[in-house]
Amino acid sequence: MYGVVLAAGRGTRMRPLTDRRPKPLLPVGDRSLLERVFDTAVDIVDEFVVVVGYRGEAIREAIGDSYRDRRVSYVRQDEARGTAHAVAQAAPVVDDDFLVLNGDVVVDASLPRALAEAEGTAVAATEVPDPRAYGVLSTTVDGTLAEIVEKPADPPTNLANVGCYAFEPSVFEYIEQTPESERGEYEITTTIELLLDDGYRIDVAAYDGTWLDVGRPWELLAANELALSELGDPTGDATTAREPVDGTVEEDVHLHGPVVVETGARIRSGAYIEGPALIREGAEVGPNAYVRGSTVVGPNAHVGHSVEVKNSVLMADASVGHLSYVGDSVLGRGVNFGAGTNVANLRHDDANVRVTVKGDRVDTGRRKLGAIVGDGAKTGINTSLNAGVKLGAGETTVPGEVLIRDRASE
Repeated sequence: MYGVVLAAGRGTRMRPLTDRRPKPLLPVGDRSLLERVFDTAVDIVDEFVVVVGYRGEAIREAIGDSYRDRRVSYVRQDEARGTAHAVAQAAPVVDDDFLVLNGDVVVDASLPRALAEAEGTAVAATEVPDPRAYGVLSTTVDGTLAEIVEKPADPPTNLANVGCYAFEPSVFEYIEQTPESERGEYEITTTIELLLDDGYRIDVAAYDGTWLDVGRPWELLAANELALSELGDPTGDATTAREPVDGTVEEDVHLHGPVVVETGARIRSGAYIEGPALIREGAEVGPNAYVRGSTVVGPNAHVGHSVEVKNSVLMADASVGHLSYVGDSVLGRGVNFGAGTNVANLRHDDANVRVTVKGDRVDTGRRKLGAIVGDGAKTGINTSLNAGVKLGAGETTVPGEVLIRDRASE
């Protein structure tokens, strides 16, 4: 069985974090989103086929030709023309039954297992309280699929389409017959309608595990919070099993709760870390730093003297050198915060923080959310970043600047 993973999109809702990288390579805990998808299916599939597009070479370089002894091959979708079009790109490679998984969605291993056990064509579905924002599944008396209705005002059931499928190779013939949708794309749900019209049995694979679409920056924070919640759980993902402290911890360091310090990382004297926290290889924390909440300090990142980092993600080579506060924020690769840079993560009116996504102001549902900073951005000393503000990749601030509106990269 093949695992076809869709990873071609530009990830525009995730900007500026995707200005210089494909979204599936964003870090969640100690692995990328894409690697986490692989891990859910590695015991079920014999080979992965990754559909790449935007910055696809970066994915090839990061993953290579194999993952945990499973061969990985790549096909390219040059133009985003819908899910059916994306799946169609795998036709020259796939000659057996296959799963379709998304490279930017956090699920657990029970989902691909349920699809594989269907032994034919299947759609994964999960119950949601309000299905009006999803594709909604109707079933027949014997529990097989009867219909998928997109975002109905009056949902016939509370079964939402998870967007993951099991197919036989014959589906490629139906993809070729799939008409263009109203929004100008070729949708895999339309292909499924063609299969139903021809009398195909399509099973509904029930799924009640984690389902987190990581499409926007605050959802990346949520994914990392979820990943780090497993650090102290002995029943968690076995692929993360390791000694909590493999790096160097100097005297007068206080570690509380689940804290992982990877090989080559150093925690300097006076640092105080309240887990769950993950200090990755080559990272340095302290002296006299305070790290708390669900925080990832990425590879070779630096949290320096008198810096407080709370519930945040610092990607590889990011640096918050001294006298700064970073809360509920995501800092991209190579970000550098000048001394005294402070992030606001709470509105004065106590309302949810709103973020601009593709030109629209969006309620994040989070009372606390700080700054979203793209790769290579730098702040001058004593910069203040307002709650929910974005600083684009490679952008800078001047000393003492107060940034209350997004500054997008070119």
